[in-house]
Amino acid sequence: MSNLEQHPDEEVIITAVADRPEILEPREVPLGGQRALMVRRTLPQRARSLIGAWCFADSFGPTQAPAARTMDTRPHPHTGLQTVSWLYAGKLEHRDSVGSLAHIVPGQVNLMTAGRGIQHSEVSTEDARSLHGVQLWVALPEASRWTEPLFEHYVPSPVLHGDATVRVFLGELLGQSVPLTTFSPLVAAQVDVPAGGEVRLPVNPAFEHGLLVDAGRPVLNGVEAGADQLCYVPPGSAELVVRAGDAAVRALLIGGEPLGEQIVMWWNFVGRSHDEIVSFRQEWQSEVIGEADPEGRFGVVSGYDGDPLPAPVLPNARLQPRH
Repeated sequence: MSNLEQHPDEEVIITAVADRPEILEPREVPLGGQRALMVRRTLPQRARSLIGAWCFADSFGPTQAPAARTMDTRPHPHTGLQTVSWLYAGKLEHRDSVGSLAHIVPGQVNLMTAGRGIQHSEVSTEDARSLHGVQLWVALPEASRWTEPLFEHYVPSPVLHGDATVRVFLGELLGQSVPLTTFSPLVAAQVDVPAGGEVRLPVNPAFEHGLLVDAGRPVLNGVEAGADQLCYVPPGSAELVVRAGDAAVRALLIGGEPLGEQIVMWWNFVGRSHDEIVSFRQEWQSEVIGEADPEGRFGVVSGYDGDPLPAPVLPNARLQPRH
């Protein structure tokens, strides 16, 4: 998925440590033009910009999709990050400039490593009668952000633990180790708890964690969260206790070691300075929007019916740290 905001803010992100759990509220963001897909964004925001290396979280749907291409995200670039696509309902087609063509349905994960640069598209298929899911981004650490681009797909097996069904799709949890490429210590899992149920999840105390709620009102370590809220737990917890009330809970658990690095994030780029972002944008506009260069930083997406997405105009000032 692309960040299609016409005036995207720049973000210089600094890992922070809180001394108690906190609730992060979503904000609605329209992606696209007249037929904009509305998403609920919980990362980044002024209250907290990262959870581990997780730097971006958009929830979307459930949205009716009576025809193909209800979601039609044109080819667009990424640098310095990984995208993680996870669905609750629907079906998406992924194409990218390393030659990948893959579909994703609920219970499967698409992981794309942008590294030094990639472009990709995501389109809902004709059998996606409803779209509902989450798009997440992971910032790559300095030592790995120039790595070669890569696409991976994985189908996790559900695990019963306590009253919950848990699907671990990144990192390690509950004895499950996911064979996908990561560049910093991370974890991600869907957690489903029936009404009145409880689950105790043993977690790495060096990690900070977030529980992104999709349904129900879970109580996480004594703090209640509602739909589309992100409940943050700082490092130090060796166990996360999730309790469901009168309604079943469905949520995503994300976590990781604090990144400990500043990053600049603007549009679909993650870099380290204003000048890097300017350079990435110039390359995209000249090598892709101008005249496609298969040997350029972002390559070419084959098989997509349409033009790539032009970059927004940069603000009329240097991108500055925003703490």
